[in-house]
Amino acid sequence: MKRFIFLIVTLLITLNYSFPQSIVIPTGASIYVPSGADICAGSYGQITGNIYGEGTQCGESPVPVELSSFTAESKNTRVLLKWTTETEVSNYGFEIERASSSTKPCQDKWKMIGFVEGYGNCNSPKHYSFTDKNPVGGSKFQYRLKQIDTDGEFDYSNIVEVELIPDEFVLYQNYPNPFNPTTKIKYALPVESEVRIVIYNSLGERVIGLVSEIQPAGYQETVWNAGSFASGIYIYTIEAVPTNGSESFTCV
Repeated sequence: MKRFIFLIVTLLITLNYSFPQSIVIPTGASIYVPSGADICAGSYGQITGNIYGEGTQCGESPVPVELSSFTAESKNTRVLLKWTTETEVSNYGFEIERASSSTKPCQDKWKMIGFVEGYGNCNSPKHYSFTDKNPVGGSKFQYRLKQIDTDGEFDYSNIVEVELIPDEFVLYQNYPNPFNPTTKIKYALPVESEVRIVIYNSLGERVIGLVSEIQPAGYQETVWNAGSFASGIYIYTIEAVPTNGSESFTCV
């Protein structure tokens, strides 16, 4: 009788090993994961129940996404963001949000500028990066991550800050060009200046003034909606007069 039972148990183990499908964790049970080991689900996999890594006490709620680092670094006119997660459970991904030093009162401080897809479920470190190619709105920029679960729940990371101060006045090419009906005009101010941006038609006639105000040093941008104007060729000019009395800047 003992030999017969032994053979049945061996057969069941062999069948489960040959055709792995899923791991079911009953309510109240847990799986202990030693340091250095991994448990990961594929694109359509799902991990349910409680999984505890080494150093985690049973009974503690596992953290859905454990963010271990988040940094921002200036790269010329761009900002490179990097972050690392130690563990992930049902991680849909990260929305990247930016706030600038020149945000006006009554305006929403944070603006979503990108999205990076998460790994879903994994208990090994994962590294992410995102480049903000067009930081505009001043010289100091703040960034945060909005981590979103697959069920729609979300949480925010800590805030990181970086400063970008141009070395000189610059008027960039508008984008897109040609356009219909809106285009963006970006420019750089090394110091606080009174800025005037004017649009002219091909005959040199003034069409509209887009900007006429004092703005802080940094990278700025304005939008022209030409939906009420005739199709054609237009020219834009900028005049920036520094408030510190230094030489003014004019460009077409």
